[in-house]
Amino acid sequence: MVIMSGPSGAGKGTVVKQLMLENDYALSISVTTRLPRVDEAHGKEYFFVTKDKFDNMLEEDNLLEHAEFVGNYYGTPRKYVEEQISQAKVVILEIEVVGALQVKEKFPDAVLIFLIPPSLDELEQRLVGRNTEDAAVIRSRLKKALEELTLVDNYDYLVVNDSVALAVEKVNAIVVAERLKPTRCKAEIHNFINS
Repeated sequence: MVIMSGPSGAGKGTVVKQLMLENDYALSISVTTRLPRVDEAHGKEYFFVTKDKFDNMLEEDNLLEHAEFVGNYYGTPRKYVEEQISQAKVVILEIEVVGALQVKEKFPDAVLIFLIPPSLDELEQRLVGRNTEDAAVIRSRLKKALEELTLVDNYDYLVVNDSVALAVEKVNAIVVAERLKPTRCKAEIHNFINS
């Protein structure tokens, strides 16, 4: 399980889309109570649900993690992730810091990657360039980004997204390195001993 987090505007969605185009990874689609942006579709970027539906999913323990972020709720559906892991697939979760740390508690082998742009100025330019939020929301997102950075030491890797292609290359290298750890190679060790 690979968890991608980082401030809003870091380019997580763009990097994850490119990772999915280039690899046979499984993408976990989160549920959220926020409204879709112009270029987003239900069931593609997110499952857009009401707060009542979200609360029902929580009560029925159907979410692997959940978090509130800038007035909206986000969560990861449990069933899909567990199915993909049981099939030895790399599952990518694009989730916020609070949720990532919740998942890490339940799945200590999860690999946490924190993605940031090259600078705070660049982050602000990206948020403004989206043209989807007013100045107050952008300010709250910048403030939240600085708060999230205080938790970066809980992550396994930091990737600076100054180029999508390079960021994707770095994430793929992390996946390869993680797959080669002896703790993840039990079958190979078993086959070697019994050959």
